[in-house]
This record gives sequence, C-alpha cells and structure tokens, in this order.
Amino acid sequence: MLYKRQARVPPQSFFLLGMRGVGKSTWVRQALPDALRLDLLDEALFIDLLAEPSLFRQLLSGVGSGQWVVVDEIQRIPSLLNEVHRLIEERGTRFALLGSSARKLKTSGTNLLAGRALRKAMHPLTAAELGDDFSLDEALRYGTIPLIWAAPDRREALQSYTQLYLREEIRAEAAVRNLSGFMRFLPVAAVMHGQNVNTASVARDAGVARSTVNGYFEILDDTLLAVQLPAFEAKLRTRERRRPKLYWADPGLVRAVKRQLGPVAGEERGALLEGWVLEQLRAHNEHQRIYDDVGYWAAAESSAEVDFMLTRDGEHLAVEVKAAERYNNSMLKGLRAVAGLSGLSRRILVYRGLRAFSTEDGIEVWPIDRLHEALRSDRLWP
Repeated sequence: MLYKRQARVPPQSFFLLGMRGVGKSTWVRQALPDALRLDLLDEALFIDLLAEPSLFRQLLSGVGSGQWVVVDEIQRIPSLLNEVHRLIEERGTRFALLGSSARKLKTSGTNLLAGRALRKAMHPLTAAELGDDFSLDEALRYGTIPLIWAAPDRREALQSYTQLYLREEIRAEAAVRNLSGFMRFLPVAAVMHGQNVNTASVARDAGVARSTVNGYFEILDDTLLAVQLPAFEAKLRTRERRRPKLYWADPGLVRAVKRQLGPVAGEERGALLEGWVLEQLRAHNEHQRIYDDVGYWAAAESSAEVDFMLTRDGEHLAVEVKAAERYNNSMLKGLRAVAGLSGLSRRILVYRGLRAFSTEDGIEVWPIDRLHEALRSDRLWP
C-alpha cells in the first residue's frame, strides 16, 4: 500500500536525502510525474556518465526553463553537480537530487550548489502518514521504513535489509578500510541507542581505535542511520557541555542490528519509545518548523534530565517520554527540575497510558496518541 507522505515539492531545486527503502523515489515519481528522471543505479547509465560527464548536459538538451529533472542516487557521481549548477544558472532548470548518503557529497570537495538547492530529508513513515494502519507495538518492533512495513514478512525483510544494505552501502561508499571492524561496531552502537555517546567504551567493545570510532559515528550520521542529539545549553559555557546522545533513525533498524527481532522486551521499550518520539519530531519538523533546535536537558547539580528540549523563537518546550502504561509521580522529576528555565512555555510528559490530564504545577500528561495528533495538526506549541 502506498501512503501519502507529508513531503511537498519546494519551488526551487533540492536535495532529498534518506536511507534506502524510505520511499524517496516513489514519492518523487508521484510528486513530479512529468520530470525527466535519471537513475544512477542503472549501471549502463552510471558507467556512461562516469566515463563522459558531458553526456549529462546532452541528455537534458530538451529540458526548458523551470522544468524538473530528477537525478536518483546522486552521491554515486558527485561531480555531476558541477553540470547541475551550470544548468540551474544558464537554463533555469530545476533539479530533485535524491541520495541515500551525504558522505561523498561532503568529502569529495563537491560543489554543493552554493545555496541554489535546498537540503531536505525523508524519514521513515510517521504515525500521521500511516493513519489507521499505525500500531505502536508494530512500529517499535519492526520500525516504519516503507520497504519493511509493506513486506509480507516484516521480520525477514528487516533481516535482509540490514544484512545486505548495511554491508553494501558502506562498501559502495568506500567509507571504511576495515569493514569487519565496522560490522563489529554496529551492534555495539545499537546497544547505545538512547544513551550518551562514549567513544572510548565503544572502541574497547568493538576492538577498534577510538579515532576510528569517531569516524564510524560520522558514517552513521552521513548515511542517515542515526543522529547524535546534543545537550541543551541555555548559556554557552564550555564547562557545562555534556556528551551527545545517540538515537538510531528507526526502531526496527536498531533491533535488527542487535539481532533482536522478537517481541519488544521491557528493558528496551523505553529507549525505543524515546527514539520513536524523536524521529516523529524530526520528520514533522521537515515540513512544519516545529523547532529551530532540539537537544536533551540535564541538570548541572543533579541527575534530573528531560529527554527533549525544543527551542523556537527563543522559547522552549520540554518533552519527557516514558514507556510505562500507568502514570506515577516519579515520572515528573526532570520536568519539575527544569521548571525555572527562562522562556519555558510548556512541559509535556508522554507515556503509553490512556489518560490525559494536567498536574497542579502545570505539567501536561499525554498519551502517545495525543502527541501524534498534536504533531499532525501542528499544535504542539501552546
């Protein structure tokens, strides 16, 4: 089944990045049905353009001003962006440049079009996009990458995806010299989902150098598999800075890397739900400007934390996520500790229960479905 995505075509050229299977090509075919499409996964075309980049301009000779051209897997030949740049300037051609990795685009000295193309991202399916088909239990167990969600056997599809895609993507990128070391790193990084990044510990467990681990984390970020969430800092003082937290982009992906695809265990549910909420925030932010910045908040003088602190126009919104189905007062420790923050406009506890209410000190307690609805209707902020 094809789901309607939130993405909208910008008025100007754009990069659209996202992991394989997330639906970039499917969406752009629906959104730009009349565009000329060049797919660099077509090996014959890839070899021809690699040998003779000037062929690119010849293929687009009939494209006029304002018309769209889609180039899929642009990271395979980053040098084509020089021709893209010239065609935008000379002819007014508009480009949709699709890719599963930003790594080669960043590291090869590529012309990134000097602001002439927006950078957009496509995420796994959100609860809003899935509509009545959404199931939190299924989403936490298998994730919502469209390729996996639509498969007759999600478990088998997810196993194949991680075994083939992760190896082939990294190999194709030529991103690591020691592929076996990277494959040892992946399950260690998966265990760290929702935790502070400790490169020394990861290096020790994966059996690689600490400097190598730093590069591996960059690869996860560049291939859009994971994100490092920074600590929120009301005042930029170096001594207050804390380690970022690692979140994988999809719950099914992180579980598959750990080879843990049975029913979700109680001890993993909390981190999976946190990651799910973060990904919902990030996906909706692509189209709704929910925040200008997002991080986690940690008290300097205690162990109190808040999972997500969103900032927009100088105001802050605090979101704490708990996997419990029953509310208890101890869930509010972090939200109460942050109460004195200047510019704080709302404090929300999201949990898996069914009852919505507000506490005497103004904290709003929401079931997860209410969060999904607030994001869908763009009513997260008061």
